[in-house]
Amino acid sequence: MNHLIERYWIPPFYKIIVHMKYFQLLASTVVLFLAFINCSVSVPMKPVEREISEITLPEGFKISYFAKDIENARSLCRGDKGTIFVGTRNVGKVYAVVDENNDYQSDKIITLAEGLNMPNGVAFKDGALYVAEVNKVWRYDDIENNLDNIPEPVLVRGDFPEETHHGWKFIRFGPDGKLYIPVGAPCNICEKEDERFASIMRMNPDGTDLEVFAHGVRNSVGFDWHPTTGELWFTDNGRDWLDDDTPPCELNHAPEKGMHFGYPYCHGGTIKDPKFGDKRPCSDFVAPAQNLGPHVAPLGMRFYTGEMFPEQYKHQIFIAEHGSWNRSDKIGYRVMLVELNENYKAISYKPFAEGWLKNGDVSGRPVDVMHMPDGSLLVSDDFAHAIYRISY
Repeated sequence: MNHLIERYWIPPFYKIIVHMKYFQLLASTVVLFLAFINCSVSVPMKPVEREISEITLPEGFKISYFAKDIENARSLCRGDKGTIFVGTRNVGKVYAVVDENNDYQSDKIITLAEGLNMPNGVAFKDGALYVAEVNKVWRYDDIENNLDNIPEPVLVRGDFPEETHHGWKFIRFGPDGKLYIPVGAPCNICEKEDERFASIMRMNPDGTDLEVFAHGVRNSVGFDWHPTTGELWFTDNGRDWLDDDTPPCELNHAPEKGMHFGYPYCHGGTIKDPKFGDKRPCSDFVAPAQNLGPHVAPLGMRFYTGEMFPEQYKHQIFIAEHGSWNRSDKIGYRVMLVELNENYKAISYKPFAEGWLKNGDVSGRPVDVMHMPDGSLLVSDDFAHAIYRISY
């Protein structure tokens, strides 16, 4: 009993109770209650050590490590000279990964910045690296020529909301030359008068002309533009605490500015929110292009435009599913493939790479996907602190 008292920090007067004949039961109850509270607090999982050879892929594909020991590796972008830039969410760092001999394995990992506020988002344009914190976007000019002497960053814009709930950002430049920046809902489910929340915004590279492009987006951490139409597609994380199997997460298609995708009133195109759904019907909103698994946490997505993979993968969508955290049985922890037909309509949603989840044990959590000039696919993993390379 005394070792339990030390472990759970019971105040000294309880030690007296423990030794009193008539309060043994009370003391035991207190200890058990505190133990329950201690165990029910969310504690980060530790990766199960598992060989990546256990990851299953379609016939002809293989997976290897592009880089290891990149703490909390999340969003990816590539510089003109081949540097892979990596954002993080939990450790406040931004990395540069250098493959000096072009063998598709990292030779050098450089920490470019640290102490930042959830610098998840990274994007590259005209020789400069753009980094998104929760409420700021920075620019590092001529970055690839100065990896060993990092230039002082230039503040592009610093007035985004400061709320950290869904505040980390995925950023990319669109075919219109503008930088697209989501602002997630600062809650699980809520209404906010500030139209920036639950949106995807865009602005000029210098930070001017900021505007909302898409509304009703709970939390998008990945998007891309179709290589033929130039239209935006994005993932969105569905709301929590309705049910294990409700609602689905979403893959959405936004061919024009001003469309509304339902949050917080409607989920998955047909599911009325129990708190806000009476205010507006689902028919008011754009339905998902493809409903994804419930609570799978879809993050990075890319249209495949490389030449390495078989023709059937051309212009199809790869999605990194980070995996559920609030479901009785875990789901996700994989890379999925969404296939489109000649009319750009989704016709299938199926696993492409899986095995990071086995019998409830987790060895990795995919975050972002990005194809390389040779057509191979990089997959970041903030749980195993790695970047994988999938080739054919």
